[in-house]
Amino acid sequence: MTTPVRLHDLLDFSPGLDQDEALVHNETCWSYGQLRAQVRAVAGALRRLGLERGQRVAVLLPKCLQECAALFGVSQADGVVVPINHLLKPEQIRHILADSQARVLITMAEPLTGLAAALHGLTDLHVLKVDQPLPELPVAPEDDSHSIGQDLAAILYTSGSTGSPKGVMLSHSNLVAGTRIVRTYLGIGRAERILSVLPFSFDYGLNQLLTAIEQGAVTVLCAFTLGDQVVRALHQHRITGLAGVPTLWAMLTRGAPSLARTPLPHLRYITNSGGAVPEDTVRRLRSLLPNTALFLMYGLTEAFRSTYLPPSEVDHRPTSIGRAIPECEVFVLTAEGRRAAPGEPGILIHRGPTVSMGYWRRPEDTARVLRPNPLRGADEGADVVCWSGDLVMQDAEGYFYFVGRQDAMIKSVGYRISPSEVEDALMATGAFRQVAAIGLPDEWMGQRLCAVAVPAMEKVDLPAVLRAVSERLPAYMVPSRVDLTAALPTTPNGKVDYKALVAERSSPQPVPSQPTAEPA
Repeated sequence: MTTPVRLHDLLDFSPGLDQDEALVHNETCWSYGQLRAQVRAVAGALRRLGLERGQRVAVLLPKCLQECAALFGVSQADGVVVPINHLLKPEQIRHILADSQARVLITMAEPLTGLAAALHGLTDLHVLKVDQPLPELPVAPEDDSHSIGQDLAAILYTSGSTGSPKGVMLSHSNLVAGTRIVRTYLGIGRAERILSVLPFSFDYGLNQLLTAIEQGAVTVLCAFTLGDQVVRALHQHRITGLAGVPTLWAMLTRGAPSLARTPLPHLRYITNSGGAVPEDTVRRLRSLLPNTALFLMYGLTEAFRSTYLPPSEVDHRPTSIGRAIPECEVFVLTAEGRRAAPGEPGILIHRGPTVSMGYWRRPEDTARVLRPNPLRGADEGADVVCWSGDLVMQDAEGYFYFVGRQDAMIKSVGYRISPSEVEDALMATGAFRQVAAIGLPDEWMGQRLCAVAVPAMEKVDLPAVLRAVSERLPAYMVPSRVDLTAALPTTPNGKVDYKALVAERSSPQPVPSQPTAEPA
């Protein structure tokens, strides 16, 4: 048995599985042997394109078998994989391609439709289309890669509090450690059948695939719009594990009537990430799935998972985000830089092997998030910790509770949304003099994206404005409503008072009976 060091090493952690199921998508199944062959084919194709060690390879694909092969194939070719959510708009895709300085784009014909303008000028970018499995041509030996664990393996783009999405750099060691840690506390083994609904551009969606592959388990790929589709997949594929974001759990507990009448004896556990699950939704899940273990988790892309709440504690403390994951330390610091007392809010600090390498080509942003451990002296050796930017508090028994985000990020349907990116799109319509994007509390979405705007004309055609914004941004970044006002409130410093805007508009909202948006 080979101990995994690099991303593609996970494929060899459980040998002797060539004939066993690895991936299922719709009516197609790949065995581990077929997956390994396609990984080698991708690596060979990239090398024939002249890919050099450390060059970036963007993967723009819908959830499919070829996407999985591409992720591992880039690693085996010594490249750095940059997964791109296929729901993004051309302008956003171009930003990621240009910012990451991608050498190759792995995609299919369909995602390329409408991307001509976005790709214009990227003369050094090669396109590798994988609409059909790549031919298993003779390539280099199974593994002649030269990367080591400390090398950059992946760049995951996530919105910052201002500006365009930033790329979080993850080493092979980061990804392997995250795989090992999560597999350990979830007890994932070879008999697992995991339903993959989260995109691989999302750190936990990627981790789901890696934990399954490492253990020789089965990953079932699923794209859906309705909760009943998820229930049907859980039943049909005898799923044992499901990870989701709060929107999925609201969808299943409130918009999927089949959940209550469908037996799911195989469903061993479900896990949450991407935002806090409302307490009422937690209780509904426990009632509808009494024999399924519920793991509530908290994390951030810059350090992957930070905490998890054991299922045995969910009924006792349903609003807690738990305690530190294995191999990591989590503590709370006050604004003065001291450890917070029990019940005292402060910034969550993460220390351990999943702390990322920082932001791609953004040293100043990296320095703000990755800092020397303030509780460890210089004579104790170098130690970098991750400053989460999230306010939490820890109780006397050591359990953490989320208080709020320190920055202006909006967390909606599992996505981190930059207010400034939404504001820029609204301002680009020419209809407003000033715009503020805000997130309002919402049991269904975590936060509901809204905007408050000062009109630049006597009458604003809001439906036309939102249509224009939807052509520039994906659906989850289009405000659910735009309120017009004569002026935006400001703080004593003259800045827009976002807190006042949220406070003025926060009120219970009806929960739709059946959502139509695809979650992340």
